[in-house]
Amino acid sequence: MNTAELVGRVLAGLGAGHAFGVVGSGNFEVTNALRAHGVPFTATRHECGAATMADAYARMSGRLALVTLHQGCGLTNAMTGIGEAAKSRTPMIVLAGEVAASAVRSNFRIDQGGAAEAVGAVADRVYSAETAVADTLRAYRTAVYERRTVVLNLPLDVQREPAADVPVEKPPPPQPVRPDGTVIRELAAVLGRASRPVFVAGRGARGAGPELRALAAASGALLATSAVANGLFAGDPWALGISGGFASPLTAELISGADLVVGWGCALNMWTTRHGRLLSPDAVLAQVDLDPAALGVHRPVDLGVLGDVALTARDTLAEVVPAAGYRSADVRARIAAAARWRDVPFEDQSTSDRIDPRRLSVLLDSLLPAERVVAIDSGNFMGYPSAYLSVPDEYGYVLTQAFQSIGLGLATGIGAALARPDRLAVAALGDGGCLMSVAELDTVARLGIPMVIVVYNDDAYGAEVHHFGPDGANLDTVVFPDTDIAAIARGFGLAGSTVRTPGDLGALTEWLSGPRDRAILVDAKITSDGGSWWLAEAFH
Repeated sequence: MNTAELVGRVLAGLGAGHAFGVVGSGNFEVTNALRAHGVPFTATRHECGAATMADAYARMSGRLALVTLHQGCGLTNAMTGIGEAAKSRTPMIVLAGEVAASAVRSNFRIDQGGAAEAVGAVADRVYSAETAVADTLRAYRTAVYERRTVVLNLPLDVQREPAADVPVEKPPPPQPVRPDGTVIRELAAVLGRASRPVFVAGRGARGAGPELRALAAASGALLATSAVANGLFAGDPWALGISGGFASPLTAELISGADLVVGWGCALNMWTTRHGRLLSPDAVLAQVDLDPAALGVHRPVDLGVLGDVALTARDTLAEVVPAAGYRSADVRARIAAAARWRDVPFEDQSTSDRIDPRRLSVLLDSLLPAERVVAIDSGNFMGYPSAYLSVPDEYGYVLTQAFQSIGLGLATGIGAALARPDRLAVAALGDGGCLMSVAELDTVARLGIPMVIVVYNDDAYGAEVHHFGPDGANLDTVVFPDTDIAAIARGFGLAGSTVRTPGDLGALTEWLSGPRDRAILVDAKITSDGGSWWLAEAFH
């Protein structure tokens, strides 16, 4: 056994869920070792697709995901996907071949550690055959227990060194942080003084839904989430949906009317609070987080609580005095009638050859099965599927927005589909992002994934057209001729359908009722929206 094989065996034994990559000379052996020891491997058509699929897989499965890459250019090709995962605090290990220290003239030589750190990942290395197990365990602990994306460099000369096959035990996880009782009582007192409390749960609360529901019921709080935790409170009659730019008018009104807002594992950043305008200046602001650096980093808070979200909610429930709070019969009825965007009336601007994206999204929400996992690319269009497509729980929605790069949505949908084969994967893309990542349609076809890919196609980079182009600017650089993306999909072996009117969705209806033996791409020619409301808020 050599060191590359040992690293693969150790990571398999630690329970890695899936590996993604493009195989070259520098990662051939470690990839085959992972496969030999039972880790499923998906070969992608581009390294960025591999990193993004792994990111989505980890988020939607709760398991460690791996990426395997060639040295140098293989790593740089993946860097945008690695940056998205790192900024999202996704537990992921990137196994990157690396030129030997002595190969100073190698074409593949770059500062791989510096490149990883530049996008927020943790850089580490397997230093020798003797330290390989310890080095791999260190990367595992950092990724899983600190929720970080780790680039573990594998020098080529070290990979070839003979290594001893030693037994490895999974390191015990750290115990969750429980806040001091004094702080718990202070939080309970703050809740007791509030008459209109609202909870906003973020990424750090995705495992604490039952605890937060119970505390909200006792304290009379309404429930909302940041975008990345969408679905956490699905089905709850007091749930408002997403806070921030995607919020419906009623959701924005009720959050703005709160006299107490508690962020649970939530950064309360500009997106979630609309630059703070969603919060009443008279509201008390509390925040619960495991990371002390996160407390108050975006908004000044009146009470910062360092602790695990589930434990904090559970302990606070034991101290809080039950109250009706914000939960009146009138508020409940208003939430049922208008908290969802699809229940908000709008003037349909569809034409004979273009469909209003709101109309399209309402129809998709009705057509698609409820058991779905929705993956959203970045772009001017992204609020429509985010706001209009319901999801069953927090494992039904994944948004690649931490790096704000377009072109990651298709790979995100593939990773989500592999993580949740029990659900229909729906990837919502803009035309620009779709064409940027079009090579991964081959991966969809090759794997036979029965997913739905919806392209919100306005033949433009919409954000640049509507939000960044000054009045009278020449837009030739961001507006493009009509592209038949459905035909491209058919060329890859997928079903492809062009939608210009509601009646054109018949092909999707037939696909849903059929064998679903291949994916379908819906090329939806949408009307111009004049600029999305959520980006207008963000760039206000």
